[in-house]
Amino acid sequence: MDPLLFTPLELRGLRLRNRIVLSPMLTYSAERGFVNDFHLMHLGKFAVGGTGLVFFESTKVDPRGCTTARDLGLWKDEFVAPMARIVAFLKAHGAATAIQLGHSGRKARSTLPWEGRVPSPDLPGVDHGEEWELVGPSAVPHADGFPVPRELTRAEVKDLVEAWGKAAERANRAGFDVVEIHGAHGYLIHQFLSEHANRRTDEYGGSFANRMRFALEIAERVRASWPAEKPLFFRASAVDEEGWRIEDSIALARELKARGVDVIDCSSGGMTARSAVESVRTLRYGYQVEYAAAIREGAGIATMAVGLIIHADQAEQILRTGQADLVALGRELLHNPNWPVDAAEKLGVGRLGYGQLPRSYGYWLEKRAGTNYGGRPSTWQVGIGDTASAAPARIAASEGLR
Repeated sequence: MDPLLFTPLELRGLRLRNRIVLSPMLTYSAERGFVNDFHLMHLGKFAVGGTGLVFFESTKVDPRGCTTARDLGLWKDEFVAPMARIVAFLKAHGAATAIQLGHSGRKARSTLPWEGRVPSPDLPGVDHGEEWELVGPSAVPHADGFPVPRELTRAEVKDLVEAWGKAAERANRAGFDVVEIHGAHGYLIHQFLSEHANRRTDEYGGSFANRMRFALEIAERVRASWPAEKPLFFRASAVDEEGWRIEDSIALARELKARGVDVIDCSSGGMTARSAVESVRTLRYGYQVEYAAAIREGAGIATMAVGLIIHADQAEQILRTGQADLVALGRELLHNPNWPVDAAEKLGVGRLGYGQLPRSYGYWLEKRAGTNYGGRPSTWQVGIGDTASAAPARIAASEGLR
């Protein structure tokens, strides 16, 4: 029986070639919100390397929602065509494509991580001087030393719900297979969910049901714009540092499922500068997988596990034990863009990994492993006793080159 890691998965009308996902990771390489050749190179290598679902990074639905001046945007039509070029390339190499749509809220307007990731009032406009006012659900700063956001009016909240819907429509025109709503890591949707960040007294604040309203309205609006045959994901911080519990995430997931969300992408934390998990346990392999398992069981919805998933057998165990339906890798794939091939070899099904590469890669790698695509034992290997001068001739003869 083939490993589940390399068993195709069907979500609505989408068939993924395997269960391996490139997690959305910010590269801070956009120019005025636009993708460029860096993104083609960056994302293309994961499709060529055999990843089943390749995520673009967090892409903002509103210029005010950019964390940095180098964030990707999808708040206007001009962004569509450059993205479509990259999407087409990824699909041509067998990967499905996904985009995460978000807004940083009170965590916007910061310098780049390697510049300290500090709030700055003096950053230039995101895109041709477009507005970059700091806004949030309430006038509560992210942490000490951070600026105070302006509380969004009720009308502006409605406008942002519409902004997510419009961005999803643009994502569809660009050819994406999956949209993910970013509701985690202390960004705007998470801020609305949190009693700590949300002090509103209207229908978007106060009770748990009211604090969920913004997230649920966005899910409804995106689902209405997103084709019925295409899956919709939602990234959640399953727990955070300010009192959001796994039980809250399960309740939210049930409501999201009722509104057409298909997969919960299970992360954690982000509401403050400290981690929700480091204070209670040593960071370890798969440290967030338990959240994916709890939400999958408690809400009856498919989940994606993420967080120090490093090894092939570890990823396979997550799927085999029913803790998640997909496994997402981030920095491990940065380290090894050909991780799917490496994983297939280590699980004893190298042929599955080679078969998901471009023929110009897979053919040679399978020959190196001892067989070619026709199943004939390879005879090209250099003999142990070959001299340096004899080896090339023997290789050429065995390949019919002489």
